[in-house]
Amino acid sequence: MKVYQTSEIKNISILGSSGAGKTTLTEAMLYEGGVIKRRGSVKAGTTVSDYFPVEKEYGYSVFSTVFSVEWNNFKLNFIDCPGSDDFIGGAVSALNVTDTALMVINAQYGVEVGTINQFRYTEQFHKPVIFILNQLDNDKADYDAAVSQLKDNYGSKVVQIQYPVTCGSSFNAVIDVLKMKMYRWKPEGGVPEVLDIPDSESDKATELQKLLIEAAAEHDDSLLEKFFDQGTLTEDEMRAGIRAGLVSRGMFPVFCVCAERDMCVRRTLEFLGNVVPSTDKMPRLVTTDGREVTPDAAGPTSLFFFKTTIEPHIGQVSYFKVISGKVKSGDDLQNVDRGSKERVAQIFVVDGQNRSEVTEMVAGDIGATVKLKDVRLGNTLNGKGGDYSFDFIRYPEPKYRRAIKAVNESDSEKLSEILTRMHEEDPTWLIELSKELKQTIVSGQGEFHLRTLKWRIENNDKLMIEYHEPKIPYRETITKQARADYRHKKQSGGAGQFGEVHLIIEPYYEGIPTPTVYKFGNQEFKISVRDTQEIDLDWGGKLVFINSIVGGSIDARFMPAILKGIMARMEQGPLTGSYARDVRVCVYDGKMHPVDSNEISFMLAGRNAFITAFKASAPKILEPIYDVEVFVPADFMGDVMSDLQGRRAIIMGMSSEKGYEKLMAKVPLKEMASYSTSLSSISGGRASFTMKFASYELVPQDVQDKLLKEYAETQSDD
Repeated sequence: MKVYQTSEIKNISILGSSGAGKTTLTEAMLYEGGVIKRRGSVKAGTTVSDYFPVEKEYGYSVFSTVFSVEWNNFKLNFIDCPGSDDFIGGAVSALNVTDTALMVINAQYGVEVGTINQFRYTEQFHKPVIFILNQLDNDKADYDAAVSQLKDNYGSKVVQIQYPVTCGSSFNAVIDVLKMKMYRWKPEGGVPEVLDIPDSESDKATELQKLLIEAAAEHDDSLLEKFFDQGTLTEDEMRAGIRAGLVSRGMFPVFCVCAERDMCVRRTLEFLGNVVPSTDKMPRLVTTDGREVTPDAAGPTSLFFFKTTIEPHIGQVSYFKVISGKVKSGDDLQNVDRGSKERVAQIFVVDGQNRSEVTEMVAGDIGATVKLKDVRLGNTLNGKGGDYSFDFIRYPEPKYRRAIKAVNESDSEKLSEILTRMHEEDPTWLIELSKELKQTIVSGQGEFHLRTLKWRIENNDKLMIEYHEPKIPYRETITKQARADYRHKKQSGGAGQFGEVHLIIEPYYEGIPTPTVYKFGNQEFKISVRDTQEIDLDWGGKLVFINSIVGGSIDARFMPAILKGIMARMEQGPLTGSYARDVRVCVYDGKMHPVDSNEISFMLAGRNAFITAFKASAPKILEPIYDVEVFVPADFMGDVMSDLQGRRAIIMGMSSEKGYEKLMAKVPLKEMASYSTSLSSISGGRASFTMKFASYELVPQDVQDKLLKEYAETQSDD
C-alpha cells in the first residue's frame, strides 16, 4: 500500500443497532475494494470483522474492528463498531478518532433505540452522519416508513440521495438523484448497470433532486447565489455543497444498500471517496492544555492510542491515529503519559485480524503496531520537538455491577492480572478492589457485557469464575446530639492502661455554627474550643473533631489517639459496619493517670465513647441514590414506569421524542442490580437507560430494620 497524504485520508465510523448489518456491509466493502477475494458470512463465522472467538460464539460484534479500503486514490479508514448498547465503548473510541459516521439502519425496523443512542454521540462529538438504509431486500423492508422516521427524529436535514424502485425480495434497483441515474443489479450483485431513469420514476426523481440541490446550496454562500441566479447546480457543485453540509451537520444524506447481496456498495464507496471530507478539513483536536493541533505531515510526530487488543501468538496489538507529523518503522518516541521511551518497530495497515506492514504513515492516518513495552489505551507518543498530550475519550458511566471471584481461591492473583488486561481492551469494563465491601467489583454496560467478560476468562484463560450480587456501599450517620463517656482501665501487673474520655456528637452540615453550649436534660456543658480539625472523608462527607479540653484533664499529646479511635469506628460504623459520615465530635472532658495513661488507652476510650454516643444519637443508614434516565418506546412506557415504582423509584419527570419517551427517576442502587436484564425483557430489547450517582439518602425504616437484622446475624455467625 502506498503512503497516503493527509488530504487523501478519510476516517469513517460504521454505527447502527444490532442486526442492522454493519458486519455484512464491512465484508462487501472489503470485497469491492479488492482487500478480500471472497465475502465471509456472520452465520458461518468467517467475516473479517468478527474474528474473536467470543464473537463467533455469540454471532455478533463485541469489539470494534479497524479496516481500510483504497478507492479512487483515497484511503478510506473504517472502524466497524458493535451495535449493542452493552459494547458502546467501541463506538465512543471510534467516533473520537474518525471524522464521519455511517449510520446503518435496518429497513425493516427503521429508527431503533440503538440508532438514537449512537446518534447522540455523533451529536456530542459533532461528527457528520450519513444514513445507510440496509436490508431493502427483506420482505418487511419499508423504505418510506424508515425515511419518515428519520425525518421525524432529525428534521429536514435528512436528504435523500437514493431511493429504491421497489423493496422486498424484488429489490434490485435504486434511483440516484445526485447522478440522476438508475442503478440495477443482477441477482449476484456487484457491478451494476447504469441506466437512464425510467419515465415512471422521472417526476419523483426530479422532485427529490430539487430538494437535494436546495439543501446543497444552503451550506455555501457562492452556491446559494448561483442557485438563485440559475435555479440549479452542477453535479460537482452539489458535491461541494453536500460536503459543506456534512461538516456543519446541516445535512444527513440517505443512501440505500443491500449489503448481503452486494448491491449499491460500490456506489456508496464512490460517494465516500468523492464527497466525504478528508481529515484535514475537519475541526482540530485539542491538547490537554488547550492547544489546537493541525494534522500536518511536516509537524512534530504525535500518535494517540485509542484501542488495544490481546491476540494469540502476537500479544498486545496497539491501534493509533497519527495526530501530527509522520511515523516510520524504527522511530523512537516518548510516552508523555508514562515517561517511558518506545521504539515503533513495525507499522501495520489493519483489516480485522489481517495486517499488512507499511514503512510510514502521515498525519490523519490510522494504523497499528505490536510489542510496545509500556503503552496503554489513551497514551500519546511524541517524536523530537513534540510535547502534545491528549485526553479526549470519555466513556459512559457503568450500568451493571457484579462481585467477581475465582472459583479456586488460589487463582485470585491470576484473576486480578486478567481483569487488568481486559480493562485495557475494553475500558468500559471497570474493576474495583473495594476495601469497604471486601469484594472485587466489576462494572459494565449491561448483563451481556459482563457475561462476555466471563466467557472470555473461562474459555480463553481457562479460569473458572463466579459472579455474585455486590454488597451495597451504605453509609451511616446520626440525626441528633448525644453525649457519652467511657473509661478504659486495665491492670495486669506493672504499668497498666488508663484513659477516660467525655464527648458529645452531633450531625454535621455545611455552615454549622461553632458550639458554645450543649444542653442534655437539666445539664449544661459549656464549650471552649481550643482546636478544630475538619477531615474530608475519602468515602464522602466529613468528620469534624473539636478539642475543648480545659484545665489539663487530658494532655494534648493524647488527642491524636482519641481521634484515631474515632476514625476507626467511622471506617466501620456501629450499625452495619459501613462507613460513617457527617459527624461533629466535641471532646470536652476526661481523666488521665500519671503512670498508666498512654496512647492505646485513649484510643480505646475514644472509640468506645464514640460507639456509645453514636447509638444514642438516632443513627440512620444512608443508601446511594442514582439518577436514572430510561429511553423507551411509548408502547412500553406504562410497564417500565410500574417496574421502576416497584424498585422504590421517585419519578422526576418525563419527556417525549417522536414516539419514544424519556423517563427520569431517582432509584436506590440496591434496586438496580438486575435492571438491565429486566428492562430488556419488558421492552423486547428496544429500551435503554443510563445511570449516574446522585447522592446518599436515608433508607426507609423497614429497610433499615432489615439491614440491622442481617448485620446482627453476620456478627453472630462470626
